[in-house]
Amino acid sequence: MLDHLADEIWTLPHDFKMMGIDIGTRTTLVRLADGGLFLHAPGHLVPEAIDAINELGPVRCIVAPNDFHHLFIGEAAALWPEAKVFVSPGLPSKRSDLPDHEILGDTPSEDWKADLDQVWMRGAPRVNEIVFFHRLSRTLVVTDLAFNVPDPGSFLLRLFMRINGSFDRFATSRLMKSMYRDRAAARVSAEKILKWDFDRLVLCHGNVVEQGAKALLESESGWLLKA
Repeated sequence: MLDHLADEIWTLPHDFKMMGIDIGTRTTLVRLADGGLFLHAPGHLVPEAIDAINELGPVRCIVAPNDFHHLFIGEAAALWPEAKVFVSPGLPSKRSDLPDHEILGDTPSEDWKADLDQVWMRGAPRVNEIVFFHRLSRTLVVTDLAFNVPDPGSFLLRLFMRINGSFDRFATSRLMKSMYRDRAAARVSAEKILKWDFDRLVLCHGNVVEQGAKALLESESGWLLKA
């Protein structure tokens, strides 16, 4: 159920439908230096998944990494009431029912600064995605900044990916590009990310990029870096 990617980092896939289309999603878990777990973009967790997570260690941090991936934050907080909840900058104005939380930004929390760096992708006020870098495994963790969905069998999903310019390839979707209104601010954020020494890239929608991720992301970011 959990996919062990590398030292101290795991992923967990989930079914997830958007507008009736099953695009799938993914939770990422990092075991921190203190033995606690960093839970990124939690989905609905079945009992077997909860047991598997608890076997890795206590959940210390629950993270809603952008203004879209937040539906199961309350569920995760109820499962692990001792954990701290962290949310993207735009989420409190979108949801009044959030559990007690801290706001994410460019500065890593004391809870994970020994293990993870982060950048707030600015310029998209309806997204507010926080991108994380796990130094030990050289893994970049993004949410909706890119898709990497292989040729899907579903007609609706194929159509959705074609319309968004992300069919059967690693790409930032047209929809996501349209949300970046301040390209100059976004470019500064992207340049910070590309200074990190990552080789693997984990995303919420599609296949993990196991190697060569930095060159791939830099190439795909031409729409932003050259804007």
